[in-house]
Amino acid sequence: MATFFGEVVVAPSRAGVDEEEEAREETPEDREIRRELEKKREIDVLWTLKSGASTESSADEPFVCSKFIVAIGHNAAAFLSSFILDSVCWEVVGVVKLWNEWCRTSNTTNVLPTDSFCLFYRLISDPTVLLCQCSCYVAEDQQFQWLEKVFGRMRREDLQVTILSTCPVADYKTQESTLTLPSPFLKALRTKEFREQVCCPLLEQPNIVRDLPAA
Repeated sequence: MATFFGEVVVAPSRAGVDEEEEAREETPEDREIRRELEKKREIDVLWTLKSGASTESSADEPFVCSKFIVAIGHNAAAFLSSFILDSVCWEVVGVVKLWNEWCRTSNTTNVLPTDSFCLFYRLISDPTVLLCQCSCYVAEDQQFQWLEKVFGRMRREDLQVTILSTCPVADYKTQESTLTLPSPFLKALRTKEFREQVCCPLLEQPNIVRDLPAA
């Protein structure tokens, strides 16, 4: 049981371990399969920021970014499409290619609304403002890769990051009845470095953020 809000608790397991299974060493075939799976699960970030030709994210110098807005999940990505990207003010400047049990993307930018994709857009009038639409599932073991490869190309001085994500109302923890809550509604979390006015009420304890938005 947690003793304070935010504590990481490891649940004890009653599952037994077969002694023979525990003693069995990994065979060369097992190691080869594991290496192939790890290689397949690697994330590729392709940018077209300079010459228009796709290059891997580690190939060029970091670029200046003042504001980076990330929409994670189908609903948040659709919100960006409907209210922000529905104009000629933006250009596609990058794409993430990844594979896991729940998602398979490609390095193309010609995507359909039903596709799983992760695209980066740049504001033409201010190239330091970037958006990311991420409708694909990023597995736990891929989240650090995603962060490292995406933010590894950005100069993080004076960088403001805004993350948009959604969750079911049924997951929202409150003393009120969820039937009386307006739907949808907006809550916010912020770091201590964020000094500006928050546009909506803060998320109350013990609600938490999961997966890539939490990472």
